[in-house]
Amino acid sequence: MTLPIFFFYIFAGITVASAVMVISSRNPVHSVLFLILAFINAAGIFMLAGAEFLALILIIVYVGAVMVLFLFVVMMLDVDFAELKKGALQYMPVGIIVGAILLLELLLVAGSSFVTPQLAAGSAMPIEAGISNTQALGEVLYTRYIFLFQGAGLILLVAMIGAIVLTLRHKPNVKRQDIGAQVARSPKDAMTVVKVKSGEGLK
Repeated sequence: MTLPIFFFYIFAGITVASAVMVISSRNPVHSVLFLILAFINAAGIFMLAGAEFLALILIIVYVGAVMVLFLFVVMMLDVDFAELKKGALQYMPVGIIVGAILLLELLLVAGSSFVTPQLAAGSAMPIEAGISNTQALGEVLYTRYIFLFQGAGLILLVAMIGAIVLTLRHKPNVKRQDIGAQVARSPKDAMTVVKVKSGEGLK
């Protein structure tokens, strides 16, 4: 067994174990921490495969930003997950159907390279010699797949706006700033000028 294969089995085993702990942990904070561990080991697998750009993006973007944000949100909101899990069994048939469809799609994608290897080889773009992996990926994304790339960005933007709208709660007893009311106020309503004689003070 060579050294890259040895590290591949280590990274893959920890990734699978961490993924199982993500869905089996009772504490949501522990689930987020196990998900961070899974991402780090998946980045190690990408490095072994020669995809250093994807490995660094996985570390910087997902582990460094998204997962840490999830961890802060879970810790600050103090969500009652026991209350959320009530009634989850009634959605199990739909979840099983969706999971079966996703599993079938993954099997079709994974098996297509064995059934029709010439089709999988024909869909790949040749990489010029002398350029890095990151440069080749950028040239493909911003030329051949530019519309799909921009469409994915718009979908993420809509998802972010939807998440903000769903989680935004207005509390009735909190004082909020009304820009229109502030601009519409006149100086007479905002302040009163009082002339005070010297030595008498303000009564």
